[in-house]
Amino acid sequence: MAPTTGTGGGWIAAPGYRFLASSALLILLGWLLRWSWLLWLGLAGLAFFGYFFRDPERDIPPGPETMVAPADGKVVFVEDLREDRFLKGPARRVAIFMNVFDVHVNRVPMAGKVTEQVHQPGAFKAAFRHEAGIQNEQLATGLTGEGGRRALVVQIAGLLARRIVPYVKTGEELAKGQRFGMICFGSRVDVYLPPEVEVQVRVGDRVKAGSSIIALWR
Repeated sequence: MAPTTGTGGGWIAAPGYRFLASSALLILLGWLLRWSWLLWLGLAGLAFFGYFFRDPERDIPPGPETMVAPADGKVVFVEDLREDRFLKGPARRVAIFMNVFDVHVNRVPMAGKVTEQVHQPGAFKAAFRHEAGIQNEQLATGLTGEGGRRALVVQIAGLLARRIVPYVKTGEELAKGQRFGMICFGSRVDVYLPPEVEVQVRVGDRVKAGSSIIALWR
């Protein structure tokens, strides 16, 4: 089977359009009013938001046994624990921290049906801190795939991130590597997997959403 890039997407993620429009308005006002500082502010905003909301295509590794990274960034935790929200038992967690320069569009790690989505309001602590996974604003998405395989993906708002934007709803069938949402301005994504998976990454590794393999089903 040939790799696929998932569905949707483009040069710029949809949530970025209003930020780009606001920057363009500042440029127009700066030009009309001959206020150079406003013109330069708009140009700076256009450049920053264009870069931040970029949404590149990715080559998705084929095969049902591979699980891909849900986010671009640095692996900050790989640990065994208990997950009682969705897996309801022993689990392995891979946590990926996205800094403000990473692509912030998130992709599902495996093909499957969205069987649960739970929003939890909370704090906005620095996303790389361990307690952020419990205390911060977050959106948990449960996936059930072929053969009853399950995974939980948790998008966590960080110190600067104040908005989690979901692209999908409960009941939707998703392809591996498909875009399912994004978090605006620095954040973290945790993946909870069954203990039988073989994790392929370590703390400190850099990964890319949809293209980096983070685990294999045994």
